[in-house]
Amino acid sequence: MITKKYLLGLGLLLGGSALTACEKFLDVNTNPNNPTVATPNFILPGIISNGIQTQMFSALRVNYITQYIVNRTPTSANDQYFFTNAQSTNTFNFSYFQSGGNIPGMVKAAEEEGSSYFVGAGKIMQAMILAHLTDMLGDVPFSEAYQGGANFTPKYDPQEKLYGDINRLCDEGVVEMAKPASSQKRPFYSTSPSESGDILYKGDPGKWTRLAYALKARQAQHLTKKASYDPAAVQALCALAFRSSADDAQLQFQTPVAPLVNTTNIFGITRSNFGGATFSTNLINYLNGTTFTGVVDPRFGVIAPTTSTGGRPGVTTPAGTNVAPGSTTTTDFYASWYARDLGYYEVITYHEVKFIEAEAAFRAGNTAKALASLQEGVRAHMRKIGAGGTFAPPTVTFPVITEAQITAYLASAAMPQTATAVTLRSIMEQKYIAMFLNPDSWSDLRRLDFDPATYVNFLYPVGANSIVSGQADPTRRYPRRLLPGATEVTANPNEVARVGGNEPDYITRPLWFDMP
Repeated sequence: MITKKYLLGLGLLLGGSALTACEKFLDVNTNPNNPTVATPNFILPGIISNGIQTQMFSALRVNYITQYIVNRTPTSANDQYFFTNAQSTNTFNFSYFQSGGNIPGMVKAAEEEGSSYFVGAGKIMQAMILAHLTDMLGDVPFSEAYQGGANFTPKYDPQEKLYGDINRLCDEGVVEMAKPASSQKRPFYSTSPSESGDILYKGDPGKWTRLAYALKARQAQHLTKKASYDPAAVQALCALAFRSSADDAQLQFQTPVAPLVNTTNIFGITRSNFGGATFSTNLINYLNGTTFTGVVDPRFGVIAPTTSTGGRPGVTTPAGTNVAPGSTTTTDFYASWYARDLGYYEVITYHEVKFIEAEAAFRAGNTAKALASLQEGVRAHMRKIGAGGTFAPPTVTFPVITEAQITAYLASAAMPQTATAVTLRSIMEQKYIAMFLNPDSWSDLRRLDFDPATYVNFLYPVGANSIVSGQADPTRRYPRRLLPGATEVTANPNEVARVGGNEPDYITRPLWFDMP
């Protein structure tokens, strides 16, 4: 939803008195049921839904890079490190036009009327959108963005500055959310006469505050290569972030009701974005007892069906394998709990925060806390996805994960059993499993340089893009960024060229957060 003002053009220059005489006549062009200026409660839902969808569109590409999924048939595509500018267009355009572009106007209107929770939500959403955008693309516009026709070619700000902007926006949002409910001009959330306002947390400013701290913790943890990285500060942020899975920031999908379309899961069978995909062996081997010898993860059958064997990037999956149970044609991806048409998409979760906390504690030398946080991250994820249920199509009955199964897994060889046994690998493997389909897993892979000692199942693609695979520096033989969006190549070509976006090896160049 974009606030618009429509101007009535007059063919004649009228004097003041004549204009006054015409006022009542001109009122016939004003429809009280179709306002020309939207209030914050009707703008915020679009900002939330489209802002979250920005990450979903990125996930359509990034999940091949992170090897959650692979193509069933090699097609010189994402899992082999071939990219196009068009594949980045939704990530860029949703960040600015469908979501971010509406934030300045909403914040201004909310400030003017005295609705601080809307101001806070706008700033936190802006931080979330900007954080995702820069982590996918690198340098992007912000200081000169959102000027409309006044500036069609905004400069690209360096990522280091953008990280500062993200922290500032979160902090400003927290200040607004701390103001009393009694001071608000309008309700932060309402269901009458229709749902409006805070569709993410149903009007709970405390959860928005915890979201801001969760985002700050995620971004701070990205900086493990930097001399400025402070694991104690990251742990302090985690302590202020989500308290349970009830705080998770996620978008619930709904049955389409005309005129709305595309309101089902972007990963679901109705939209069929992964119709040519299957799970990777990288993922399946963590679940089926291969990586952790003899330990079958209770999430096997939920994240992926137990019939899945996985595939390797660049290698054809044999005919008849990796299909949904009971089908001969539907890929097994659509038998995943995450592929339910009416499921939800997770942006930042409580279990992610616990894995962030575990890594930060480990890097600080507090292995006892690292173990406790690691165990809680696994426990929270299993509880969240382990409630069972039957869904269709295709008809899939997911197993219930019991507390006894969770306890047994935590006591198994898949997990460290003592504080001294905790390793970076043990933390990152469990985080990788629990972050299934979340594009921020790519941030972890990049800052750890796709380390084979940490990600032991990761396989280099057969037939990988030679521009990537031929890099002399082995750490640059993996994608480090997406290409600039196609719209920017045509609308803002000078800035794209300035940051090197037209260079053949651009996707192999580390981002600022990914460098010492």
